[in-house]
Parts: sequence; structure tokens; C-alpha cells
Amino acid sequence: MNKKLREKIDESVNAVLPITVIVLLLSIFVVPMETGTIALFLVGALMLVVGMAFFQLGAEMSMTPLGEGVGSQIMKTKKLYVLITVCFVMGIIITIAEPDLQVLANQVPSIPNEVLIWTVAVGVGIFLVVAVLRILFGLSLPLLLCILYGLLFLLSFAAPADFIAVAFDSGGVTTGPMTVPFIMAIGIGLSATRSDKNGSSDSFGLISFCSVGPIVMVLLLGIFFHPTDAAYRPTPIPDVITMQDVTREFVHMIPDYCMEVLSSILPVLCVFFLFQLVSRRYHRSQAIKMIVGFLYTIIGLVLFLTGVNVGFAPVGSLLGSSLASQAMKWLLVPIGALIGYYIVKAEPAVQVLNKQVEDVTNGSISRNSMNMSLSVGVSASVALALVRVLTGISIYWLLIPGYLIAMGMTKFVPKVFVGIAFDSGGVASGPMTSTFLLPLAMGACTAVGGNVVTDAFGVVAMVAMAPLIAIQIMGIRYHLTLKRAVLAPSVLPDIDDNEILEFEEI
Repeated sequence: MNKKLREKIDESVNAVLPITVIVLLLSIFVVPMETGTIALFLVGALMLVVGMAFFQLGAEMSMTPLGEGVGSQIMKTKKLYVLITVCFVMGIIITIAEPDLQVLANQVPSIPNEVLIWTVAVGVGIFLVVAVLRILFGLSLPLLLCILYGLLFLLSFAAPADFIAVAFDSGGVTTGPMTVPFIMAIGIGLSATRSDKNGSSDSFGLISFCSVGPIVMVLLLGIFFHPTDAAYRPTPIPDVITMQDVTREFVHMIPDYCMEVLSSILPVLCVFFLFQLVSRRYHRSQAIKMIVGFLYTIIGLVLFLTGVNVGFAPVGSLLGSSLASQAMKWLLVPIGALIGYYIVKAEPAVQVLNKQVEDVTNGSISRNSMNMSLSVGVSASVALALVRVLTGISIYWLLIPGYLIAMGMTKFVPKVFVGIAFDSGGVASGPMTSTFLLPLAMGACTAVGGNVVTDAFGVVAMVAMAPLIAIQIMGIRYHLTLKRAVLAPSVLPDIDDNEILEFEEI
């Protein structure tokens, strides 16, 4: 077996195993499940592990070098209109290829899927241009984010109440396993052409802008369409008894996801071939390697989407409804927090971001510390989201204070951590959230008789918000640690001078 693939499989096992164990323990002691349902879940977990491994390896081989190449190449043109046009078009193409967006679009029947998808894609394209112009002109990331989120909440007050949670969820699902590697790489490619001290830190922040764009556009779409009957359709649990029934369920769905993934990846492949034809950037062996990487990406996404949609989503819905139907329904909150703690590690885009953070900061911010901060943040956000499901309180009571805290912290956090934090919010809410946590919230909301549209939707938005605070807390602690090292080097001998100087430059 390929050494790199073996490493990715090991990482995937470590990410998926905890959530699998939690569900199995719940099925034994809290929510009894039929053997066929458990078999469905376990096969889904296996496909999830293999799919994540292939996807992460494929993204590393193809999407990342393509994004870096496009980013650096458009900077070399020195023509602003070329940069704006390319970023806008690439933002649209890569968003249409995002599988998470398909999941959300299927849950909003009042608006045609194509209309919603293209609206979100245009939003990403516009705000990717804004993000790139910010890097080009060296504008303040915290200031722009404060202005954008302020305008965003003002706009939300004009949108239909039943559509606000859906709009905020759209910002989370858009930055998923396809968009994150490419957009992050564009940022690295753009900042690499700059020689100033802020070049590295400015490579972060693109994902945060690309999360704002869909929210703005979907809110405008909601105002235009005046949707009143948007609803989430719970995923039914297949009637399976034998392993043959389980196998049939997965085999039956694989062709559908193959077509979905291929149709999504095709525009990206066309961009790759066109870019290579025009720029001749990649030599033959590297181009072949990238093509193989695209193949790995396709295989990984097909296995991943099949596993989570067939095996994970039905079990998530069953768990939510069963837990909320019991006398101790508040037990759902700590269980949800525990699931949230581990589920973020199973998000493919999170691992991509963590690796690039470690690379850009020369190991100063490790993947382990990123994983820990994200896990704590997502755990807290899932707990709050489930409290909202059980009580029916408005999402504003959680989002507005949360974003005010996050925006206020930007005044005290090193610049690089601001970009990382807001990027982390986008990548934490990926396919695992939309296909497991959202059905969990849906099932619970149905069981307690709540309003599905206003109470269950919004869990993705909560997951996207919490890392903003958690990562910035990590940034403050890290900054204080380095400050102590500067004032008293003997106290912290493990931190060398080069690390201190590099961080101060960032």
C-alpha cells in the first residue's frame, strides 16, 4: 500500500473511531437499535474512513497545487481585471463542485435547487474577489470582517424569519471538502508573491469571506422569494435485516453519487487542463501526479458521501428522535456535546486546513493544538444548538452575542490567529455536520414538537461560529506564552529565538 495512503487511513481511523464507539455505546445502553441499522452504520463508518483517506491524499496531490498555481500566476499578470475575473469564475466553479451545497439545496424545496446553488456560488465568487483584493491591497482583516458581519445582521432583520437559519447554515456548508483546499491554496499562492512581513498571515481569511458571501446572497434570495414552507426532509431509515440488504443499500446509491461527484469535478478538471495549456506551469510528471490526485479525490468523495448519507444520516436522525422522546430529554445536550467534540475531527476540510496552518506557521501552530481547539469549540456549539432545539429560543440570542465576542477578541489577538479562527469556522461545518448533526437536531426537534425550520436549522451556523472564539483564545494564550519567552527566555527554554522572531513578524 502507498505509504502516504496508509498514513491518511491511520488519520481517518483515529478521527472516525471515537464517534463510532459513541454511537455503539448509545445503541447498547440508551437507544436500542436493530442489528441491521447498526450494520448499516458500521459499513458507513468503514466507507467514511477509506473515503476520507483517498480524498485527503487526492486534495494534497491535485487541488492544493492547482490553487497555488492559479494564485501565483494571476498575481504575475499585474492586471487587476484578470485577477478579478479569474477569482470570480473560479469561486463559482469550485462552489458548484461542493457536495455539501447539494445536501442543503435538497432541504429547501420552496426554492429550486439550481437557483439556490447558483445564488450561493455567485456569493462565493463575489466575496472571493473581495478577499483577494484585501490581500492585494493589504487591508485590515478584522476591520473588514466587523463591517461585513454588522451589515450581514442588519440585512437578516429584513429577511423572512423562517429563512434566517437556512441562510446562516449556507455559509457553513459552502466551505467544505472541495472549496477549502483550493481557496486556501489560492491564498498561499497570492501571499507567496509578496515579500512583506504580513504575507504569511494574509494567506488566511479567504474562507471567512467565502462564508459571508453565501449568507448575504441567500438572505437576499429569501427576501425575493418570500419562502414560507422551507422544510428539512428527514432521512428515512432503510428496512435492512441481512448483510445482503445492507450491501444492496450502498451499492444502489454509489452510481448516483458517482454521477454527482463527476459532474461537480468536471468543471475543475477543465480549469486544470486549460490552466496547464495556457501557463505550462506543471512539468509532465507533476501533471500526471495531479491527474492521479483528481482520481483519488473522486474515489474518496464518492465513498465518503455514500458512507455518510446512507450509513450516518439515518442513524443521526434516529438518535435525535429517540433521545428527545425520553423523559430525560436533556441528556441529549451532553451527548451532543460529546459527539461534537469528536465529529469535527472527521471533517476532511479540517485536516486540510490544519496541515496548511502548520506549514505556513512553520510548525508554530501544530495540528494537534488546532484539533483540540476546534473540538472544544464545536462541542460547546453543538450543546448550545441542541439547547435551542429543546427550548425553541431564537437563533439571534446565540449568534449575535457569539459574533460580538468573536469580533471584540480580534482587537487582542495576533493577526495570523484572526484569519485562522474565521477560516476554521467555515471548515468545521462540513459534510459530517450536515449529514449527522443536522439529522440529529431534526430528529430531536420533531420529537419535542418544535418548528423544524426555525429550531433545527441553525446547527451548522452554530458549529461555524464557535471555533471563531476557541481559536482566538488559543491565539491569546500562545501570544502570552511567547511574550513570557521574550521577557524571560530561561523560563521557557523549549521556545527558540527563531520561533519568537517569526511569530512577531506575523
